[in-house]
Amino acid sequence: MERRRYFAACGKGLEPAVEAELRELGAEGIDVRRGGVAFRGDQRMGYQANLWLRSAIRVQEELLEARVADANDLYDAVAGLDWNRWITPDQTFAVYASTRDNEDLRHSGFTALRTKDAIVDVIRQAKQRRPSVDTQDPDVPIKVVVQRERLRLYRDLSGASLHKRGWRPIQVKSPLNEATAAALLRMGGWDKKTPLADPMCGSGTFLVEAAMWATNRAPGLHRYYPFERWIDHDVDLWESLREEAKAAARFELDVPLMAADRHGGALELARQGAFEADVDKLITFHNNYAADWVPPTPPGFVVTNPPYGERLGFGDDLIGSWNSLGKFLKGQCPGATAWVLSGNPELTKHLGMRAAERVPVMNGAIDCRWIRYQVRDPSEVEDGPSQVGDSASEEPAS
Repeated sequence: MERRRYFAACGKGLEPAVEAELRELGAEGIDVRRGGVAFRGDQRMGYQANLWLRSAIRVQEELLEARVADANDLYDAVAGLDWNRWITPDQTFAVYASTRDNEDLRHSGFTALRTKDAIVDVIRQAKQRRPSVDTQDPDVPIKVVVQRERLRLYRDLSGASLHKRGWRPIQVKSPLNEATAAALLRMGGWDKKTPLADPMCGSGTFLVEAAMWATNRAPGLHRYYPFERWIDHDVDLWESLREEAKAAARFELDVPLMAADRHGGALELARQGAFEADVDKLITFHNNYAADWVPPTPPGFVVTNPPYGERLGFGDDLIGSWNSLGKFLKGQCPGATAWVLSGNPELTKHLGMRAAERVPVMNGAIDCRWIRYQVRDPSEVEDGPSQVGDSASEEPAS
């Protein structure tokens, strides 16, 4: 099969997770970049990436890389491609652009328009007709990225963001993106064998993604993709890969997955999401404050996304949430590894614990730290140094 160049986009700071997943898939030429990972492979690899990547939000096939100083260079570079290979006059397409540090192409709308004009002119010259633009549901989504004088042009295999697995019942107030949760689980080093708990589970994203990962469920199995409408789509190959994914899924799990939240409404959403993902029998849900929760099995690994004031929580209630989390970790998780997502460095001191590691990541538009705590046994706490942290020990989220 023809070797192709791809780019898997992801949230900033999550690139190591995408890289690890691509290596597991057998991708070649892996190149970690800011906001994603470039790789090479055949058409099968492009399909597999959409089907199996948990941490990426988009997979794109690179059609062009060129030097462009201005709008004329952009037009000439795009018009130099044979667009009849990819788009017919009976199809629709759309161009989405992002630009940075190029004076002549500083407006993304203008950049997208010039790209669209070049594509239309090539097809109209060959076919005497032109395809229509559909920005809502195009047959062929095109992405153009200009950074200084470098142009990269892609066709987007994924369409809607890959984090939209289809299991979340409704949009909640402060969801943790599914792809972000999957990436943080992998970056945290959960081995899929250690009892896992989230004492502030909210809508349950961490636990649902953990269950899907541990049972080898392909996250993209129940989606529809733009590439299924493309001229060069291999129907038989795609169907065979989907059938392989269905056969690879497991439906039982030995390791306990445990979730708790003090809000009954959030917990009900978590249960609904787990049901839609068909992992509800693999997770136990508990309506408790973190400080009062006694998990049915002592967790060896804890992941959680407590409120940090950007969207949920404020004042004494916000501080109380972090105090409650600290009490849970020290009281119920001796010897455990705990990873806590924080978007406010002033709050972490209210855990009363000292961080072992901090990893900068983005949770949507929020600059966060994925922070690791190694929970000591009570005897070690009594005899060893204090676990009480101080604000100076925390890295600012900026």
